[in-house]
Amino acid sequence: MRHARGYRRLNRTHEHRKALWANMAGSLIEHEQIKTTLPKAKELRPIVEKLITLAKRGDLHARRQAAAQLKEDRHVARLFEILGPRYKARNGGYLRVLKAGFRYGDMAPMAIIEFVDRDPNAKGAADRARLEAAEAAED
Repeated sequence: MRHARGYRRLNRTHEHRKALWANMAGSLIEHEQIKTTLPKAKELRPIVEKLITLAKRGDLHARRQAAAQLKEDRHVARLFEILGPRYKARNGGYLRVLKAGFRYGDMAPMAIIEFVDRDPNAKGAADRARLEAAEAAED
């Protein structure tokens, strides 16, 4: 019987899972859409939705709670400055998980997890900005 086993362990230790969720949540907040395996996407959704709920509150305590879960301050800032106000009137359901076939190497089921009403220009924007800054530094 598998009573009271409410999450997937994903063959990782607790510390590894905690780092995985922090990194994936940060990437999702930064790019607003990421591609990952289906079980990881399904486990990530409630974590990020709780962070969005904290961002909707917007007070200092909520910001500190979000900073305790996320690794980088720029992700916390983006969460509270852009995503929180965007979903202020929405009562949950901030993310969608779309099935995206199977990975070629091991046939793992893949999924795309993205924000509802996402900004299509956000995906890769930080990478483009870093590339432009590096090119400007060379000149």
